Amino acid sequence: MTAWETVAHVLAQAPAPPNDPGGQGEDFGKSSPVGLVLLIVFAIAVVLLVRSMTKHLKKVPVVFDEQKAAAAAPARVKQADAKRGGEPEAEQGEAKPDKEEAP
Repeated sequence: MTAWETVAHVLAQAPAPPNDPGGQGEDFGKSSPVGLVLLIVFAIAVVLLVRSMTKHLKKVPVVFDEQKAAAAAPARVKQADAKRGGEPEAEQGEAKPDKEEAP
């Protein structure tokens, strides 16, 4: 037998079976109470995150076009002021004049 035949014969042999039959010992398939607690914590975290994201998504404007948003803004401000019953607030960038200032 040549050296190549010996190498081929050694490599072709099946490996010996391991002592551990694939991780299926006496604890195979059992979970611990820690796993249950982690699963419940993750479920609660997902519920809270979904609720928070829903609240934030309700604040997102329907239209992102600046011209349409600017045209719709006065109507929304008037509606909000009518619901509050107060006087309209100054627009951004404009300062409210103080009553104490004289012209």
